[in-house]
Amino acid sequence: MKIVVKKGTVEKAPRGFVRVSFTDKSKGTKRFVKEKGIETLEIGIGKPEEMNLRRFRVLCRAVVQAAKANKIKKIALQFDATPKLFVNLKGVSPEELSQLIAENFEMANFDFTHFKTKPKEGFDAVEEIISYTSADLGVEKAVQKGQSIGQAVNACRVLANTPGGDMTPTVLAKAAKEAMRGLPVKVTVLGVTEMKKLGMGAVLGVAKGSSEKPTFTILEYKGGKGAPIVLVGKGVTFDSGGLNLKPSSSIYEMHMDMSGAAAVIHAVALAARLKLKQSVIGLIPAVENMPGNNALRPGDVLKSLSGKTIEVLDTDAEGRLILVDALTYAKRFKPAVVIDVATLTGAAMSALGEHASALLTRDDALAERLAKDAEASGDYAWRLPLWDEYEERVKGTFADLKNVPGGSTSRLGGAIDGGMFLWQFAKELECPWAHIDMAPRMTAAPGDELAKGAAGEPVRLLLHFIEQWIH
Repeated sequence: MKIVVKKGTVEKAPRGFVRVSFTDKSKGTKRFVKEKGIETLEIGIGKPEEMNLRRFRVLCRAVVQAAKANKIKKIALQFDATPKLFVNLKGVSPEELSQLIAENFEMANFDFTHFKTKPKEGFDAVEEIISYTSADLGVEKAVQKGQSIGQAVNACRVLANTPGGDMTPTVLAKAAKEAMRGLPVKVTVLGVTEMKKLGMGAVLGVAKGSSEKPTFTILEYKGGKGAPIVLVGKGVTFDSGGLNLKPSSSIYEMHMDMSGAAAVIHAVALAARLKLKQSVIGLIPAVENMPGNNALRPGDVLKSLSGKTIEVLDTDAEGRLILVDALTYAKRFKPAVVIDVATLTGAAMSALGEHASALLTRDDALAERLAKDAEASGDYAWRLPLWDEYEERVKGTFADLKNVPGGSTSRLGGAIDGGMFLWQFAKELECPWAHIDMAPRMTAAPGDELAKGAAGEPVRLLLHFIEQWIH
């Protein structure tokens, strides 16, 4: 999609462009008006005093979604044509606003069509947008950056949307390599032999039930001289639940259980593409969790890379198992901070619904920083506790730890249990650590004005965090 910013008014839009105008009618109202042969798409923003950046992001997407729904290829608009509607955004710089507009236009223009037969007229997509402004120009770089961010989010969505039969651990490792093509990022992929030598018993244990071999991908971008930021992404390319097989109502979309890995891959690629002055490491443990003949059994004990032993009470709590080997592996990079991203628990979705990821950390300063980055980026997150009172729940009976509490209390505070289990390994990192349970944001929610399927989160949050860490 081509996005152009021009000084002037939307009345100067070339022939063939449909104009978009905004009114204070009910939020989401859309209608076509035709006067003197000129087509205008009117979109209601609701009460101007309620406009904020959260609503503005969705409004930008709504513009593109409305155009696509009406098979419009070219649109022209001007947000400052009716300044009273957007008076609440006066404090936002033109650069920040331009970046935000561009990234959300890109995100809304995405549809996952890789497995669809292309119609003769082509898929519905906006090809060109002209954004007119009365202000002085100089926002071209901001627009380009916004488009780069939106495109990275969409690339993440492609990986996450790809069916499990086409996205195995080996394919995911190849996709990570492809994402780094032409970028100054070193890519290393460990196979079964290398993982056995290292002692990654947790990753290997989960992988035993599948004929697909596990991989462990390391992405190294050296953008600065200081200690690196390490990002860890859960890469379960399909999660059947293992021998604790998921019910039919829960197994659909489990090819997206590698959404954390997809987000980390494209966050690292984006940091390199934008030439950020900060070193970033991405770690991607990837497995397929299946109930094959050699599958992990409830009651089995795994020895992790850290040396700690883990009693497996539920084979469907596999994501935390592969993450702990990655957290231990992260120590060798002497990181400044470690953040893991995972579609870890349905409990996070029960707690927060569909509009925010769960954030868990013992570091208050890191929690505050990530909360601000979440709000600023549009990938929202809300903190849950990791208090000492919860720690006893992950202590093992026949091993050092257990992957779920077991018994009737397993249904209580599941997102916190997952985070507390990870903390048993993260506490050895000697640096701040945070866990983002993105299960609530694995797919787009109603009202997001995004295509069905993967939401591409939290790529924007990770990028914003890296940028702010530099400063």
